[in-house]
Amino acid sequence: MVTDGVLSDGWRAAERAQERAGVSIKTLDDPNEQVIGARIFDRVWPLGSGATNVTTNLFRALIHSGGYASVAVDSGSGASVGAALAVVGRHRVAQDDALDKPGPLWHTHLHSHMAGVLDGYRNRSIGTAIKLHQRAWALSQDIDTIVWSFDPLVRRNAWLNLHKLGTEVRGYEPNFYGDMDDAINAGDPSDRVFAWWLLDSDRAVVAADGALPAFDVRDAENVRRIKTPEDIVDLRRKSPSEAANWRTMVRTEFLEAFAAGFSVAGLDANGSYVLMRETKK
Repeated sequence: MVTDGVLSDGWRAAERAQERAGVSIKTLDDPNEQVIGARIFDRVWPLGSGATNVTTNLFRALIHSGGYASVAVDSGSGASVGAALAVVGRHRVAQDDALDKPGPLWHTHLHSHMAGVLDGYRNRSIGTAIKLHQRAWALSQDIDTIVWSFDPLVRRNAWLNLHKLGTEVRGYEPNFYGDMDDAINAGDPSDRVFAWWLLDSDRAVVAADGALPAFDVRDAENVRRIKTPEDIVDLRRKSPSEAANWRTMVRTEFLEAFAAGFSVAGLDANGSYVLMRETKK
């Protein structure tokens, strides 16, 4: 159960983020307005086939069934410059010993499927504002967890997720979405890791008041680092072969590290993932 204090703090953090980014964020509950979000997604991830990422009837169905959609409106121009779409999901959790039911239970979460900002409006922390609004909205629905996938090679997204939002990273899925034909991902396997945002955790609460610092830890037996390219999207355009090498290297290192019991602690000042493993006593 989400407490009133966590909820009110969540809305205040969302409002401060909007002020810093120079946007106002509103939910897209009206089916006639949901096309705004769909058009933004198609501009952020244009499809080579000319198709749309989310059809209007699917968009409507996802929101009608309890999902979340929002648009970020620039405070100066009034232009719609970013959008997000999330659906209700569930994951298994361990059985509570106090309950007389065998096996694991299902726990509801919000699966954040798409969130993007138009070119020309990035680097203003609009993405952070959108996510903090999404967090406050989820808390208002008594949902305490948001989950989404992201490309581990995209350093700016890793920094946003881990340090500006305070998420955890769990799991690595090679080519999770299969082959994709949008302008950003085409020609590259859709490897993804998963951000788990425990909305009322200490990590999330602290991050909402200001980004967590870069991770500073010395290399040791129980510490690993996984490097990332400075800008994988630009590298895919300029040197597809080098981008493919990065994909293979990062995939191998992540899978080996997770198999060995390491977990992601954060990013260091150079944009490398820092992974740590608990020392056995």
